[in-house]
Amino acid sequence: MSLTVIAAIVWAFAATVVAFLPMRWQYPPGILLLAAAPVIIVMLGLQHGWLPALGGSAAFFSMFRKPLGYYWRRWRGVS
Repeated sequence: MSLTVIAAIVWAFAATVVAFLPMRWQYPPGILLLAAAPVIIVMLGLQHGWLPALGGSAAFFSMFRKPLGYYWRRWRGVS
């Protein structure tokens, strides 16, 4: 198993553990997970092809849909 796949699995378990934390404790690890995900997905795509990267992207957008929606609206200037 490649290092990238192991990193993706660890990321998924870490995201699951962070989801169980109280909301006020989710922010610092959540920001780190949000920043690390694109790096892991790109590495996964480069090493294993576009299909695993697509699956990783789907999982990422599914897990972070609300924060990403918030930042998207904020970037566009919509309250």
